[in-house]
Amino acid sequence: MMMGMASALERKLIVVTGKGGVGKTTVSAALGLLGARRGLRTIVVEVTGGEAGNDAAGTGRLAALLGHCEPPPHGVEVELQEGLLWGLSIDRDRVLAEWLRALGGRVPARVLTSSSSFQYLIAAAPGAREMISMVKVWELAQGRRPADRESRGKSPAEGARGYDLVVLDAPATGHALAMLRSPQTFSTVARMGPIARQSGQVRELLEDPARSAYLAVAQATEMGVTETLELRESLRRELGRELHAVVVNGALPQRFDGGELQRIASLGGGAPSGGRAAGARNGYRDAGADAVTRSAVRAAHAVHTRARTQQRQLARLRRGAGPHGSPLVLRVPFLFRGELDLEAVQRIANGLERGL
Repeated sequence: MMMGMASALERKLIVVTGKGGVGKTTVSAALGLLGARRGLRTIVVEVTGGEAGNDAAGTGRLAALLGHCEPPPHGVEVELQEGLLWGLSIDRDRVLAEWLRALGGRVPARVLTSSSSFQYLIAAAPGAREMISMVKVWELAQGRRPADRESRGKSPAEGARGYDLVVLDAPATGHALAMLRSPQTFSTVARMGPIARQSGQVRELLEDPARSAYLAVAQATEMGVTETLELRESLRRELGRELHAVVVNGALPQRFDGGELQRIASLGGGAPSGGRAAGARNGYRDAGADAVTRSAVRAAHAVHTRARTQQRQLARLRRGAGPHGSPLVLRVPFLFRGELDLEAVQRIANGLERGL
């Protein structure tokens, strides 16, 4: 039987991805809260800029979800829960400069960036920028802190202490897979030296089930489930890894059976209209029921239909499991509110924790 989320929270790195707009950042924030609850020094990281597929507003949303009003600057760790939870946005251009400084030792970053060989390497190497971002994630998973922590008022003793858990709020599926492939593709360009060594280290972390876990966030739609199944196949093929869990966001409960639906339909003036075309056109026959009641009946029927559709898509997720069994499927219920806040994220974290 495959390892579930309980063991994933014991890893150094959890990679969270999925189709854009399905709630990756919300789930990543909830995982950050779960890590902190377990006494783990946890950091939630996202990659922004360019082909990463995220924008600068992403980190502001992560911070807001966790009760932090001010959006954090790029590349700066922001404490979101005292002593246990931080957030970090990785800007790829800034990370490039830090990476070049680390490789160059005493050589100034401006000299390295102006070097024709480095310029060629960055421009020509497939996945170079993605690789550099993954090096930063690897450093955090190794317990290393950003080199400029002293400039933010951290004492050396505090700054020297690393993280127990890194939650990577990765870009949408296609961009995330490019990041995860980057150590392998990058190593075809740099076969020796510090770049090759870092590529190998990142690849070992991503391929090691004892240190990393993969979580997909999806909505229970045909397209959402199809993309999740494709992600699972890509992880198997390219990294030899399995999804530890799929978090199905916006799940609806199946509230009514057939008899209950008939009784509800009678409130709106009778049983559903005869014929699918007529039913789709008119909903329910008007037998004197007021407009509000008829609308409520139509809404109940629509939610029931959507919940049944979701159940069929959930069944697709559980089929075709492969050699290690099906991934754990965790449901996050649809929250009927305009904006999510810390309380909502805590509720989501509670639900994920109960499902472990």
